[in-house]
Amino acid sequence: MRTTSRIYKLLALIAAAGLVAGCGSFISGAASDFADNLGQAVFNQPDPGIVRDGAPSYLLLLDSLLESDPDNPQVLAAASGLYAAYGVVFADDPERARVLTRRARNYGERAICLEYKRACDWPTSDFETFEASLEKLDDDHAYAASAYAVASLAYIRANSDDWGALARLPFVESLILAVLPYIEDDAELGTFYNYLGILNSLRPPALGGEPERAKVYFERAIDLTRGRDLSVKVEYARGYARLLYEQELHDRLLEEVLAAETEAPGLTLTNTLAKRDARELLESGKDYF
Repeated sequence: MRTTSRIYKLLALIAAAGLVAGCGSFISGAASDFADNLGQAVFNQPDPGIVRDGAPSYLLLLDSLLESDPDNPQVLAAASGLYAAYGVVFADDPERARVLTRRARNYGERAICLEYKRACDWPTSDFETFEASLEKLDDDHAYAASAYAVASLAYIRANSDDWGALARLPFVESLILAVLPYIEDDAELGTFYNYLGILNSLRPPALGGEPERAKVYFERAIDLTRGRDLSVKVEYARGYARLLYEQELHDRLLEEVLAAETEAPGLTLTNTLAKRDARELLESGKDYF
């Protein structure tokens, strides 16, 4: 299924926060407030089509800002998030999704390299070297590291038939685990636990996946978000229940999504996409199970 509301939530969080932080570095006051309000308007928008049609303007805006300020890590992180979001959610053509998420990952690589010099070697590091490089990662680097991790996951999902891309999953998981201590908000923390659930359910057990670990992460995400973020249950059903052919759990989770309220502060768009996915998953589940 092309639409992945959980990933959209993760990427939208990075993109909106990055737009605020990035714009705030060279415009001030009312303009920064406008960017903040814009982010909230996006999250509270019940029509995904409006977001889809408006996003390319911001992609071009961020590209133009980077033309004049190519080494601004905040703008690079914002561009990384928005390109990843658009590539995962709204790119109809698989090849276009791969192109957009590759650009997202490249922007993310540049952002974290500028913020944390040890990260400059990450693309070519072996896993042991990569893990050792995370030792000095701290709160100052968490934003850029999160942007890079999310863009990397978007790239991997757009290239899920590429074993080279899938081999980077343990790297992304370790990076997210390194960032978790610096996340204080429960809802945001739930977002990243759900992210970890997705990472551990992209592959079946025979190919190195750890679905039971994914289940723990999904359940933790539901607790932290108090069940208000409906896309957590969608990814739980898609990533875990389908992987292990647990139809009862699959259908229960998706029925709960459809029965829940859509509108919630900061979650309306995500929940709208989640309900759409839930309906599609229930319908396709009739042939899947």
